[in-house]
Amino acid sequence: VYLLESGGGLVQTGGSLRLSCAASGRDFPFSNMAWFRQAPGKEREFVADISWSGGSTFYADSVKDRFTISRDYFKNTVFLHMRSLKVEDAAVYYCAGKVPGAESTNYQAATYSYWGQGTEVTVSS
Repeated sequence: VYLLESGGGLVQTGGSLRLSCAASGRDFPFSNMAWFRQAPGKEREFVADISWSGGSTFYADSVKDRFTISRDYFKNTVFLHMRSLKVEDAAVYYCAGKVPGAESTNYQAATYSYWGQGTEVTVSS
């Protein structure tokens, strides 16, 4: 299974951007999909998670009420709608997939087995 992100780019403070992550492969093995981000010199941090079957979501406090994670169940694609972007949101954003058996409410990066290559988001002031 491969995860391919798209949609990154340059946006001004207060602007919006939508990231996409498409999972390709014969089987779709994920129970959850998530977005993480990593800014230069910082550790990778959790952004948002969605359960694939039920669609329940969970967000980091830093993005709650500004970002929305959603999925297209039939196209095996997850989205991250980002609004009211701040300079501190600038980072490389990674899509991740969690397989069944991994702790669903543990949002640490180590619980996600599959990762995309990342898409860069730049926010200008």
